[in-house]
Amino acid sequence: MTEYLPKELREQLAAARRKTQRKRATRSVHIGDEAFAILDMSDNGFAVDRDEAPRLRGLVDIYEGPNHLYQALIVAAAEAGDLMRYDFKRNTAAVSNPPVDFEHKTNRPAGLLTKA
Repeated sequence: MTEYLPKELREQLAAARRKTQRKRATRSVHIGDEAFAILDMSDNGFAVDRDEAPRLRGLVDIYEGPNHLYQALIVAAAEAGDLMRYDFKRNTAAVSNPPVDFEHKTNRPAGLLTKA
């Protein structure tokens, strides 16, 4: 049915659809000081608006709102219509604490009592 619409109207509809997708997107990819909305995400990668984002490559951070979810190494995979797809080479969950290089004892005391 959209074949019967004028070209300008089809372009305006596509732009409105992209704008709605960007508003609904809760996840974003950050590279340096720039952030781009993730419009589609799977276990193997994600997709952003081809016109909004430059060709991304390398180490990026993925956020959902203010929460840091992943640090990923990405490569450009393919263009799919208005979207640019990126594949994960490495996708590591972000943690708030650094990893420890020793074992925590499970039966350690919760605190020390002083002599009264």
